Amino acid sequence: MMFSTKAEYGVRVMAHLAKRDPDAPVSLGSIAEAEGLPLAYLEHLVQRLRREGLVESRRGARGGYSLSRPPQAISMAEVVRALEGDIAPIECITADADGQLVCARDGEPGHEPCATKLLWTRVQGSIVRTLSEMTLADLIPEHRQGSAEPTRSREAGGRTIPTERGPGRPAEVTKT
Repeated sequence: MMFSTKAEYGVRVMAHLAKRDPDAPVSLGSIAEAEGLPLAYLEHLVQRLRREGLVESRRGARGGYSLSRPPQAISMAEVVRALEGDIAPIECITADADGQLVCARDGEPGHEPCATKLLWTRVQGSIVRTLSEMTLADLIPEHRQGSAEPTRSREAGGRTIPTERGPGRPAEVTKT
């Protein structure tokens, strides 16, 4: 499954804002320049993020954008939904009014229940669970958030990812 550039660029904007002082809004032009992204497209994306209450804007000479909440209080699921809409691996799987996933073919006369519904609902569940469990703070190294606490290695797919240990201390790499 591929997310569109809306999600890719929007997450980059959010990560950029998470690294910054929350009391000092950042101009969209400086974000576009720093991230190498088109300003006109970012204007569109930031409006979606603002409408969903994820960023705040301030007008004037010292205006710009900032996060509406601390990075650890913003889930990646919120960000992706604000930019992409409902998260579904394929178009025929949608959520009904109760939030239950249904196949577009369910209940159609002459059609048997969809044989692949179980696969696609599990894929969708895994994606949503991963995005819900991750916050914006998970994308930002702690030393950029002012934490003096050293970070710990995290496992990913059977291997250990090196993490920064703080100024003057080398990163540790441990294989599992």
